[in-house]
Amino acid sequence: MNGIWRNSVSCLRIRKVSHRYQSGYHPVAPLGSRILTDPAKVFEHNMWDHMQWSREEEAAARKKVEENSAVRVLPEEQVKYESEANKYWDTFYKIHKNKFFKDRNWLLREFPEILPVDQKTEKKAKELSWDHVKTDAANCFSRKHCPTMPEEKNDYKKCSGLSDGQSKEESDFSNPDTEEHRKGPLQTELFPGSNAAFRILEVGCGAGNSVFPILNTLQNAPESFLYCCDFASRAVELVKSNPSYRAAQCCAFVHDVCDDRSAYPFPDGILDVILLVFVLSSIHPDRMQGVVNQLSKLLKPGGMLFFRDYGRYDKTQLRFKRGHCLSENFYVRGDGTRAYFFTKGEVHSMFCKAGLDEKQNLVDRRLQVNRKKQVKMHRVWVQGKFQKPLHLSQKSSRLAFPLLSHS
Repeated sequence: MNGIWRNSVSCLRIRKVSHRYQSGYHPVAPLGSRILTDPAKVFEHNMWDHMQWSREEEAAARKKVEENSAVRVLPEEQVKYESEANKYWDTFYKIHKNKFFKDRNWLLREFPEILPVDQKTEKKAKELSWDHVKTDAANCFSRKHCPTMPEEKNDYKKCSGLSDGQSKEESDFSNPDTEEHRKGPLQTELFPGSNAAFRILEVGCGAGNSVFPILNTLQNAPESFLYCCDFASRAVELVKSNPSYRAAQCCAFVHDVCDDRSAYPFPDGILDVILLVFVLSSIHPDRMQGVVNQLSKLLKPGGMLFFRDYGRYDKTQLRFKRGHCLSENFYVRGDGTRAYFFTKGEVHSMFCKAGLDEKQNLVDRRLQVNRKKQVKMHRVWVQGKFQKPLHLSQKSSRLAFPLLSHS
């Protein structure tokens, strides 16, 4: 009965939300539909989608993590990785420039809602979204053949009520234009993108591997504006020096999301979309919630935050050697940059505590193979879509039914 009630409420909310936020806009299954049905053919392709883990594989991964986290970096040595985090990333971009990461052309397949839906962009968004996926087959497979790992078996519902330590002011989104919600320029003042009808922010833009695929598509949507920031100044320089950078439709700036005293070049409560892709994992776990809370304030009511990052037991985590573990599931690389590995339960908790509604939260498992070396590697990512409530009344309605939402 509770499940029926939740589904009914969900349907009512969907009717109130614009088309681009509806979960049925594209299939739940991420990216491709290359399914491995015959283990003998595993080396015929470089990547397989929607991989289920055997008990043996899961146990081996857990054992590997226990081994590589047995020896921790000394606390006094960890301080420099936190206090000089921007310097390590600055050095990274000084060495690799824009040659290390590939352009994220998959972004619009995973998150077609990034684009404003209008006559000019709707067709292109749909063409880019899952053009190679057979929806029925992929959905059927994901329901029947993708058992969850133990930490994911809980049925995560929408959060209700205020989180511990969360004030009424932090959760009140009914009037984002009030002084309490504003840091930086006043809304009456001009700021970059002040005349735009649709605004996007990418946090941790790096050398622009997401920026330029998005900008290329936004040529068809001149009323849109893209902000992008990174705390590594060399990364921002790489973005601005790129020939495809257009200051008329993009503003790249240096910003440390962990510093809540540092103002953005725009007021709170005006963003339609925030991209947080492979960024949160590089931040100390103790500071993650504060970052998410602050980003939530930047969204307008109904705005969306899209998240994708490393999942627990990804091959990157398993490859760390002893002596690189900072804390549980948090590691430092040889170049001083750091990485955390999430469960979808942790992701749910963080964004829910920030007052956002969960629209999607899934674990994306792939099998990556090296055909030349005959090596198999499991990739695990967590992906989510979270929406700022349209009105305070929506949050109040959830508060009225705490037992139903948590049953």
